[in-house]
Amino acid sequence: MLLEVDRLTKSFGGLMALNGISFSVAEGQVVGLIGPNGSGKSTAFNVITGTFPPSSGKIIFQGEEITRLPAHQVAIRGIARTFQLVKPFLHLTALQNVMAGRMFGRQPASSEREARQEAIEILTFIGLADKSHLKAKALTIMDRKRLELGRALATRPKLLLLDEFMAGLTPAEVQAAMRLISELRTQGVTVIVVEHIVKAVLNLCDGVIVLNAGQKIAEGPPSEISSNPAVITAYLGPKYATG
Repeated sequence: MLLEVDRLTKSFGGLMALNGISFSVAEGQVVGLIGPNGSGKSTAFNVITGTFPPSSGKIIFQGEEITRLPAHQVAIRGIARTFQLVKPFLHLTALQNVMAGRMFGRQPASSEREARQEAIEILTFIGLADKSHLKAKALTIMDRKRLELGRALATRPKLLLLDEFMAGLTPAEVQAAMRLISELRTQGVTVIVVEHIVKAVLNLCDGVIVLNAGQKIAEGPPSEISSNPAVITAYLGPKYATG
């Protein structure tokens, strides 16, 4: 397994944000992580990426325990993430933003020339090559999200965590985002997606993990998750009751 999360717990004072969750992700998968607001999804991302230390439990990545490594050490080992509220360097161009990402993470670029060339390749992949000269502040929401993805990809991750990448997008933009995520497989990137657009998750992912109040209540292929009574009650609602 590429990633193994074993009985992971995180508390903030008296609040138990994660309560002993366990799951694993195989290399090459796209996995969805869903649940109501406050269920622990973003906390799980923060703990996996080293932003928060866990209260207990283990995180194993490529056979190495990374449970208490700081965020920069986690990035060096090949885990990157995006954020729901994207924060590019607004006064830098799209190209400069991705170049900045290329100087960090796993196998950083050895020179500015190398960083520039690989940044151009990444911008082409994410569909921003024709806007590489624009400052980030001039980009649309969708393009800023693409740029956020590009900066994450610039760190050469083996595992990419996408936090509500499709939030705020139009239906057409959601379809484009889904195609882009699917294409990440061709780059050898494994993906975990936190997303509230349930239909997108069910159509996109190989497997789905469902959290509620900090606990894992279900895990399995989309067809099982969409008809799971506990998931319907806690999150999906009656419209999914017939599968």
